[in-house]
Amino acid sequence: MTQTAPTSASPGKQMLSEQVYAHLRDAIMRGDYAPGDALKPQDLAREQGVSLAVVREALVRVVGEGLADRLPNRGFAVPAFSDRRWQEIAEARRTIEPVVLRMSIERGDVDWEARVRAAHHRLTRTPASVPQEGEYYSSAWSEAHRIFHRTLLEGCGNPVLLQTFDRMWTASELARRWSAHRHPDRDGVGEHGRLEEAALARDADTAAEVLTQHLTMTAAALTD
Repeated sequence: MTQTAPTSASPGKQMLSEQVYAHLRDAIMRGDYAPGDALKPQDLAREQGVSLAVVREALVRVVGEGLADRLPNRGFAVPAFSDRRWQEIAEARRTIEPVVLRMSIERGDVDWEARVRAAHHRLTRTPASVPQEGEYYSSAWSEAHRIFHRTLLEGCGNPVLLQTFDRMWTASELARRWSAHRHPDRDGVGEHGRLEEAALARDADTAAEVLTQHLTMTAAALTD
């Protein structure tokens, strides 16, 4: 008697789950949902024309990225506006990222320097906002912003540390967007310029200090 090996989710289901996940992630980041809003699987399944299983799989992924919470006996919801939550995220980033930046400045080669220069150039040349995306930073600028910060750290050569950055970045991205929404006059251009200058000058002390201040300002903006 032969045994049939368990099969994984079908490609069709995986594709649908990916689509629902992308829809949810984009909607939360755009501010389509207010802090604390419920994410009801039944409503999402009906809106997207998919099964509850597909929606729940997508919701679990969004929760894993820190863009939603799974509440006991209450389903899923966008994170509530909590000073403590965002301060904890900022504390984690202030603790880890300056250390990784120091390592990156110490270990980074000429190719790393070129990538930092290119990432900063792209950031400064990308419009921070576009009319169709409302008051928040544009999706293109947000991606350029992520690439610049990640490139600064890539010289460390440690994929585990970079994966840690990726998780923290995603968890803090919603907070940063709320900060940008409430404080549009912040001099982000100047902050990023000083970061690039210190990193390429191999001034680890200044670079770490500027990065710490940069992260602190984002957290402080949420509690003004």
